[in-house]
Amino acid sequence: MRVLLVEDDLMIGDVFSEALKDEAYTVDWVKDGSQALLALKTESYDIILLDLGLPKVDGMEVLTTLRSAKIDTPVLILTARDDVQARIKGLDAGADDYVIKPFDLGEVLARMRVLIRRGQGKAENLLRVGTISLDTAKKRAFLDSSPVDLTAKEYMLLLSFMTNPDKVLSKNDLEDSLYGWGMEVESNAVEFLIYSLRKKIGAKTIKNMRGLGWYISS
Repeated sequence: MRVLLVEDDLMIGDVFSEALKDEAYTVDWVKDGSQALLALKTESYDIILLDLGLPKVDGMEVLTTLRSAKIDTPVLILTARDDVQARIKGLDAGADDYVIKPFDLGEVLARMRVLIRRGQGKAENLLRVGTISLDTAKKRAFLDSSPVDLTAKEYMLLLSFMTNPDKVLSKNDLEDSLYGWGMEVESNAVEFLIYSLRKKIGAKTIKNMRGLGWYISS
C-alpha cells in the first residue's frame, strides 16, 4: 500500500512516516502543497494523508484540485483546525475523513484501513484468495488456516497481489508498491521476493505471464 503523506511539520512527519513504514506501508512524504500536487501527477496512491496548514499551496486547495482532476484516492485530513465549520468545509470539498491533532496513531491507522477497504469495496480487514487469507489489521497471513511467517516486504508483496486478484502486475507496479522515493531497488529484488514468497504459500499460487508480470489467482 502506497501512502502520500503531506505534512510540513518535520517532527510529526518524521515520526509518522517511520510509524507507517513499520506498519508495512510504502510512504512518500512531501512538505508543501505544491510538492503534493506534483506527486499526484506522477504517482498513484492508495490513500492520502493531508495536513491543511501547508506552505506554498494550502491543503484545502490541494484537496479541491485533486478532486477537480477526478482523482478519487481516499483522503484523510490530519490538521489542528478543530472548529466544526473547518471540518464541514473539508468534508464537503471531498475529504473522506478528518482527524484533529494531536491524534492517536492507532486511531489514524484504523481510519486508514477503513478508507482503504471502502476504496476497494471491502467490508472487512480479511482478504481471501483461494486457500490464502490475509488479515490487514493484524498483518498476518494464513494458508489453509495455518499461520505463515512473512517478512515485511513479503507481506507487502502478498498484499499487492491479494488486493488485485487475477490482475497481472508488472515488475514496475510491484516496485512502486514496495519502495518509496529514494529507496535503492536492486535489479532482481522483485523476482527474489516472489521466489521466497512462493516457497511459503505454494509454488503455483503466484503465476507468471512471461513478459508482462505476475498475478495471484484462486
